[in-house]
Amino acid sequence: MTKLMLLAATALSLAGPALAGDPAVGEDLFKKCKACHSVIAPDGTEIQKGGRTGPNLWGVIGRAVASDPDFAYGSGLSAAGTKGLVWDEALLAGYLADPAGWVVNESGDAAARSKMNFSLAEGGGDIASYLQSVSH
Repeated sequence: MTKLMLLAATALSLAGPALAGDPAVGEDLFKKCKACHSVIAPDGTEIQKGGRTGPNLWGVIGRAVASDPDFAYGSGLSAAGTKGLVWDEALLAGYLADPAGWVVNESGDAAARSKMNFSLAEGGGDIASYLQSVSH
């Protein structure tokens, strides 16, 4: 019995972290993001056609905050990025729920503003999970 429990624990530890959200739900919710964002792979493959107002979200999970060289970030998000933050599913979900509040909190500047004026009270984890799933 002990060997079986040890084997199960080892298998679970090797499985890697579980995604917090549902990528299928996130793909559907991403429709709300397409007005400003696209997901374009480095080879030019368009996974999600969308606007260019916001940065390309290919590889955003695992990328340093405010680090897309092709996008001019606002001072608040740039200040948050200087703290060495890296987007993960939880961090992105928190940002999506309240971009303005997130930027103030993470930058430490009460006057900081976010260029993103859209918030998503629910489903941020699903969108983050979707973006993680398509950015390989």
